[in-house]
Amino acid sequence: MPIRPLYDRIIVKRIEATRTTASGIVIPDSAAEKPEQGEVLAAGPGRAQQDGSLRPLQVKVGDHVLFGKYAGQTIKLDGEELLVMREEDVLGIVEAGSAHLKKAA
Repeated sequence: MPIRPLYDRIIVKRIEATRTTASGIVIPDSAAEKPEQGEVLAAGPGRAQQDGSLRPLQVKVGDHVLFGKYAGQTIKLDGEELLVMREEDVLGIVEAGSAHLKKAA
């Protein structure tokens, strides 16, 4: 990853949701909402405390996370849309096997 986030920031790639309904109707990109799930691609060293120490992040590279609709700042890197957000913007970590997530191509 050509970007190294600072402090408690993380870089997240959105995980695209299925674009077809159960009945087979394809949802166009213009009508679909942006997914609120993603994979952590990079993480900073931790949050700076008042005494100067760093508290390590609870999320790590490779985690699938849930976040709010308007969380983070969108950036484009090598033609790919990524989010830069603080760890506190993460609502939760999706545990392996508990959800079926489809990775974006």
